[in-house]
Amino acid sequence: MRQIPRGIWVLLAANVVIALGYGLIAPALPAFARSFNVSFTAASAVVSAFAVMRLLFAPATGRLVTVFGERRIYLIGLLIVAGSTFACAFAQGYWQLLLFRAAGGVGSTMFTVSAMALLIRMSPGEIRGRVSGYFSAGFLIGNITGPLIGSALVNFGLRMPFVVYSIALVIASIVVATQLRDHGGRPDPTQTVAVGVLAFRAALRDSTYRAILSSNFVQGWSSMGVRVAVVPLFITDGLDEGAAMSGVALAVFAVGNVAAIVVAGRLSDTFGRRPVMLPGLAVAAVATAALGFAPNLAVALALCLAAGAGSGLFAPTHQAALADVLGNRRQGGSALAAYGMSSDLGAVSGPIVVGFVADKAGFGPAFVLTGAVTAVAFVLWLLAAETAPAVVGAGPHLTDVERDTDD
Repeated sequence: MRQIPRGIWVLLAANVVIALGYGLIAPALPAFARSFNVSFTAASAVVSAFAVMRLLFAPATGRLVTVFGERRIYLIGLLIVAGSTFACAFAQGYWQLLLFRAAGGVGSTMFTVSAMALLIRMSPGEIRGRVSGYFSAGFLIGNITGPLIGSALVNFGLRMPFVVYSIALVIASIVVATQLRDHGGRPDPTQTVAVGVLAFRAALRDSTYRAILSSNFVQGWSSMGVRVAVVPLFITDGLDEGAAMSGVALAVFAVGNVAAIVVAGRLSDTFGRRPVMLPGLAVAAVATAALGFAPNLAVALALCLAAGAGSGLFAPTHQAALADVLGNRRQGGSALAAYGMSSDLGAVSGPIVVGFVADKAGFGPAFVLTGAVTAVAFVLWLLAAETAPAVVGAGPHLTDVERDTDD
């Protein structure tokens, strides 16, 4: 099997540091906001502001990547998050903290979109799934270990995690700037470079791209939103278990996620994207829909494990499919930005909608709704075209829109 290029390993290492730091400040941020004597709603707004700014700034980031290049925007994004995080450590009031954290969302979407563009450009077609699997696993591992380290750092004060994360981001920026100098944006030389940036409206004509947007929306809605915000409430309020069991449920989901991610990328490179996506979405839909009716903790944990495994199958696979669709074109533009926005939109709207349904109708219907959202993505993937090079052959997927450019 073809070896992963050195430049991609640099990006994967930086991704672990980024995810580690994101989890590192998670235990401190709400408590830090509350230290300014604000309400729970105001404290939650500090978390939401980051996601909202990611969502709002994504279209502009796509254009910036097109104009200035992936590597430059990636580094600027890292430095913005490093600066805003360091400023958070020294915030003297709630509104300062809110402003500084929101600014971090701008930088976050810059390096997220740029990292995806770089991976697409630099990943050889036959190992795109494998690379996407490593990328997803690195992010997940960072998010699992980050809160543990953050909880320890809180003992030195609520501001300490922010200082440590900002320093880690500066180090990551230096590593990327020096080690990716000769690799940033260099496409895989074995593939033909298509001219122009793929526009969103042109990409929407492709069935696989539409399916990718739907499954990435599900990823945001279910895995990043409902799992974190609503599942713990179901464990404590629906099953009358202690708060510690909420953490166990999230950890069990992560175990299933990691176990599936490890094999999903390789399987999709060998057998195709759809044969991995469809079982993953089906398992996630059924397990999530059933979760709200779990009669006890043991059943709930088993369903969390299954839902995590299903999510782990499709998370890296639709990233690889996106690379297939965009091919070796110049990166940036609205098609790539919309991919990132779909996940953020799901993460912002999912907890609100599902939380509202849980309040009005109970946890059962709330989780059925999340399962139904996942089922919609399943249907779209049933209608999607296969894109894996091992199955359809090498070369750009959307040959009919090669000349389309972002307007």
